[in-house]
Amino acid sequence: MKFAYKFNNILGTVYRHGNLVFTPDGNSLISPVGNKITIYNLKNNKSCTLPIESRYNYTTLDLAPNGCILIAVNEEGEAHMISLISKTIVHRYRFKRPIHAVKFSPDGKYFAVCKESNVFIFKAPGQFSGEYNAFVMERVFHGSYDETTCLDWSFDSKILAIGSKDMSTRLYSLEKFQNFKTYSLSSHTDTIVSCFFEKDTYDLTTISRNGQACVWECTIEPGQLVVGDFQPVKKKSRNNENDSSEDDIEVNVNENNEDTEKEMVKNSSLNDENKNNEETSSNLLHYKRLARHYLLDPVKKQDKNAILTSAAYHKESRILIVGFSTGSFFLYELPEMNMIHSLSISEQIITAISVNQTGDWIALGCSGLGQLLVWEWQSETYVMKQQGHANNMSCVAYSADGQYIATGGADGKLKLWNVLSGFCFITFEEHTAPITGVTFSYNKKFVISSSLDGTVRAYDITRYRNFRTFTTPRPVQLSCVSVDYSGELVAAGGQDVFEIFLWSIKLGRLLEILSGHEGPVCSIAFNPSPTSTALASVSWDKTLRLWNALENGSQHETLELTSDALCVVYKPDGEEVAVATLDSNISIFHVRTATQTHTIEGRNDLGSGRSESDLVTSKQNLKARAFTSLCYSADGDYILAGGQSKNVCIYHVQETLIVKKIEITQNRSLDAMDDFINRRKMTDFGNIDLVEERDENEGGKVALKLPGTKKLDPGQRTTKPEVRVFSLQFSPSGDSWAAATTEGLLIYSLNKDMVFDPWELDVSITPTSIRAASAKLEHSNALMMAIKLNESNIIQEIIEKIPPNDIELTIQSLPDVYIEKILNIVGNSLENSRHLEFYLKWSVALLLQAKSTKVSPATLLMVQRALQRRYDQIAKICDFNKYTLQVLSQLSLNVKKKNTSKNNEEDDVKSENNSSDEELMDYSD
Repeated sequence: MKFAYKFNNILGTVYRHGNLVFTPDGNSLISPVGNKITIYNLKNNKSCTLPIESRYNYTTLDLAPNGCILIAVNEEGEAHMISLISKTIVHRYRFKRPIHAVKFSPDGKYFAVCKESNVFIFKAPGQFSGEYNAFVMERVFHGSYDETTCLDWSFDSKILAIGSKDMSTRLYSLEKFQNFKTYSLSSHTDTIVSCFFEKDTYDLTTISRNGQACVWECTIEPGQLVVGDFQPVKKKSRNNENDSSEDDIEVNVNENNEDTEKEMVKNSSLNDENKNNEETSSNLLHYKRLARHYLLDPVKKQDKNAILTSAAYHKESRILIVGFSTGSFFLYELPEMNMIHSLSISEQIITAISVNQTGDWIALGCSGLGQLLVWEWQSETYVMKQQGHANNMSCVAYSADGQYIATGGADGKLKLWNVLSGFCFITFEEHTAPITGVTFSYNKKFVISSSLDGTVRAYDITRYRNFRTFTTPRPVQLSCVSVDYSGELVAAGGQDVFEIFLWSIKLGRLLEILSGHEGPVCSIAFNPSPTSTALASVSWDKTLRLWNALENGSQHETLELTSDALCVVYKPDGEEVAVATLDSNISIFHVRTATQTHTIEGRNDLGSGRSESDLVTSKQNLKARAFTSLCYSADGDYILAGGQSKNVCIYHVQETLIVKKIEITQNRSLDAMDDFINRRKMTDFGNIDLVEERDENEGGKVALKLPGTKKLDPGQRTTKPEVRVFSLQFSPSGDSWAAATTEGLLIYSLNKDMVFDPWELDVSITPTSIRAASAKLEHSNALMMAIKLNESNIIQEIIEKIPPNDIELTIQSLPDVYIEKILNIVGNSLENSRHLEFYLKWSVALLLQAKSTKVSPATLLMVQRALQRRYDQIAKICDFNKYTLQVLSQLSLNVKKKNTSKNNEEDDVKSENNSSDEELMDYSD
């Protein structure tokens, strides 16, 4: 089994903090997710996370007009230039201070950065500058008296508008113009939130934090800016008269002629003013305020403390979108400021707003809830509505085919995620307390969850409803849950009452109460074997107990452990169990003989992870670390372990050795990332992080966590959350695994295309010889050679060259060892290839041949998952075509009815005309 696992995607967290950016085509949305960046393809309903990671959370983004270069700045002021083509960081630049806004010019030649009270202009990458450094500074503007907050470019990239906390908006130009000087607009009474230029003009709209919107009209047209020929003034030389050269004499000003030169300058200036007074007054750039609007008036009727937090503007349609701290947003039509739409999405602050190129879709981000919405305001429908868990994820589970992931959080919500798309498609909110355990049934028809509210609930995946609720005779906080292989029994362990409760899913009744533990039951697991209903449970009483309630009732076998147990998991074949204990050990027991076979020492692999406010040393802190989650690999040879650390370890069971250690994050915005405290924070009075800080603006919140707290709520306190791995789960196919962490649900998968892994390779096996054998119609020989070379593109090429009628004969002539490898290739091709019927014939023939061979369950699960996905896609297309044909047939019937009615009316008119003509003839006669 290979362990080239790489980070693939992040689920459960869709938005953290910062601005949102649409791609130039308007079909994709770029969102900062902590120290990572996720791109949501709204057209294909998919999400992908870039394989890059910052040391701190990203706060500011902007995309170049060509859509190839992304500038991302984290909260420490480190800017990353990211290529969206290669998905790599091309260049880094340290501003050493927080950055409030980044904006590319419309022509793509420059980008501006707001840092403190200054604005820096850089040449955009791709423009030839003759220098290697990708961040080439062009201009710096100093003029604001407070921090700059926002900026916008004019349509021709000549003028730049800068908003500031000093309640003014300043205009700067990159070039020198005769009729333009640095201009300041000051008509607001609060911090400037946004400023926007109009299309094809220099007219401007400014918006402040207290809801004031000012519309400004420029006195000149875009073509009236006159480029000035300004020569740099050379400084006066201070050399001695004897050492001065002829050039110095020409440049220097003679002291004796100072008065005469001043008179000449005055006379020339007076003459120029008299000549060009009218031209200057007419051509000089000025701004006139047309109107001032108060956008907070309808919002303050509900909340007097409401403020305007974000704004966006679509220049083509002249539509302004503003968001408020109450969770509502409004659409206005400029310049009259007519309100055309309003909606309230939540009660949290709207921190980011963005509009796509066509102006149809509006993206809204709420950092308090971790919510991301894309709203189509004309049809009033959601294009995308995603929200992560409001608190930490506590548990995760894969479905039997690996297509879905279920997550339970401390907010009491159960969410189901599609692994292929990365989106949450259903959320269950029936629980009223944190969810402690979640598991799928083996037939993938329902999912079970346990909670501290004392209930175990079963949810139907097909109809999306809670069809069973299991309760205990007296209120009990349930800490874990498990379902047997048949899907008929469900068991849950108590946290405050040391008992295990067993229910029947079909009957919905309590069957048995298993007593025997003397401490909280922290983990239980059913035997995954189809013929067994055995149950294993561990507790803080340092025991592992093996039950079989259907046969023996409450009789059980007790195995003593070295320390308090935290997790138990069965091997896929049901022969062994692994137990994680508080002393950082993993103990392996054989179920039938009840003997301990292996012990894995994991304390040194976890890492200390000292928090910034810890009073103990890293060595003492390491003693409290332990694994809290275990999972066997699909073949049962390896164990995945994680817990109170940033490291996830993969161990070989038989050798009791660590195979690989994966660091899940490098985000220094989280706590307990380093083993030692930074020396800069150590003062004469001790650690500066131990000093309690109170701020009036934050409502008196403290920056220190309460003593003894383990679970932190980032939304309620100002402390940094500690990095933790709450739950781990291997995919049934073995090609990926998921980790529920502080940052979200991280998916790691094998990138098989990037690994060259030949099998029984010979010198004579080359791509040329493989293609030559295929050209000679030696299909089985060419296929075996391609499998030995193990290049996926060559194998797919050879398979697709085999005629459909020769598939069965080719498979029958292959040895049995090749069947499983071809099944893996066919399963991967089923998900991506357009030749659906062709690969279906291959899969049927291979599955028939696999009856006589031993094929691993992981391979069969992968093929099943590929077939299920294809079935779902075709079912959607068929349903769409079915209803479309029904509508078209109904329309054709309506048209036929109208035509027949028209023909009947015309016949009636003709008959009436004929009758009237006959009457006239009779009258004339």
